[in-house]
Amino acid sequence: MRIIYCDNVFDNEIIEPDYEEEKKSAINAGFDFSLISFEELTDGNITTALRFVKEPESREFAIYRGWMLTPTQYQNLYSGLLKKNIELINSPEEYKHCHYLPDSYEKIETKTPKSNWTTELDNDSILKLAEEFGDNPIIVKDFVKSEKHNWEEACFIPNASNSNKVKSVVDKFIELRGDSLNEGLVFRQFQELEYLTEHSKSRMPLTKEFRIFFANKKIVKVFDYWDEGKYGETNIELDDFIEIAQKIESNFFTMDVAKKKDGEWIIMELGDGQVAGLPDNANRNEFYNKLKENTL
Repeated sequence: MRIIYCDNVFDNEIIEPDYEEEKKSAINAGFDFSLISFEELTDGNITTALRFVKEPESREFAIYRGWMLTPTQYQNLYSGLLKKNIELINSPEEYKHCHYLPDSYEKIETKTPKSNWTTELDNDSILKLAEEFGDNPIIVKDFVKSEKHNWEEACFIPNASNSNKVKSVVDKFIELRGDSLNEGLVFRQFQELEYLTEHSKSRMPLTKEFRIFFANKKIVKVFDYWDEGKYGETNIELDDFIEIAQKIESNFFTMDVAKKKDGEWIIMELGDGQVAGLPDNANRNEFYNKLKENTL
């Protein structure tokens, strides 16, 4: 099995610097690697993007570790690699299943905050969506990402029945996301989580969250989500999350979980494991060794 990394935009024959340490750990764990051009891929030039990927003699499996891709871009990458006799660990359908919250919501609904969504961005549709939460606090995001580092202006709505606040926060969110807006809007009921610290730059509240990587339905590693704050000794109640993981339509994904103030553990969201970042605190050698073990 090989790992597919993005190259350096200034030199196509070396890796993107942010993934250099991961590459070293992958090699130590016994993985091969190839480089692709993220810029050419996202521009739709798939042949050029994969020009440095050597075709194996027999079918080989691979894992992409790079920047987020839209489902269409991932489809192009998947198809382009298949022509080179390389099959990514997740199909395009499996990638989208965990990349877009609405696609996997049914699988995690019992352990995640109430959510709804729309692809219609007119005021009437947005306000109607918010009405379903009554006067509860909510957050806004698109199908993939929020603007959580712009917490007050473009993420958090203290009262979903306050139409003026809903409109101002959503408008700012859409403005900040710009061309990067993924599909539509998602509203999620805000949950009071166990407080960790305040972000040193954005001043947003950080809470006790963890990122669990799963490969072939088995846990690879559990990481502290944030690099700031003192987590201390926290015992995560994993049994329910492992049970839900068996139903997720993906071979490699992340499950971000958090502890509520009342002690209940919940799922914040899922993500495709290929585009999910490792926290700065991650032990990359342990991660790749366990990934190798779980994908043999």
